[in-house]
Amino acid sequence: MTKGLPHPPTPTTAPAHFGSCDGSHRALFAVCAGIAAEDALVHLSTLLKGASAANQTAMELATGTCRDLLLNNDHGLDACKALVESLLEGLEQQVQG
Repeated sequence: MTKGLPHPPTPTTAPAHFGSCDGSHRALFAVCAGIAAEDALVHLSTLLKGASAANQTAMELATGTCRDLLLNNDHGLDACKALVESLLEGLEQQVQG
């Protein structure tokens, strides 16, 4: 019996801390180590959708330079969402292989 090719390791998260208010205290929050990349990307996609919705609301209220800055944020959020969704789709295609 011939052995198949080994599967590459499944990417996972490394620990990361955030929420230190510019270093005025220890970080309050953390990304846990060992979370599957796909699960982390799904969560990231949800966070980006929320940030995009908040930015859209702010753009409706803003004018002038402030609105222009928010529009720039909107383009960046759209790019991030597209990249995350593309990665998730690529992972799904690999699983269905």
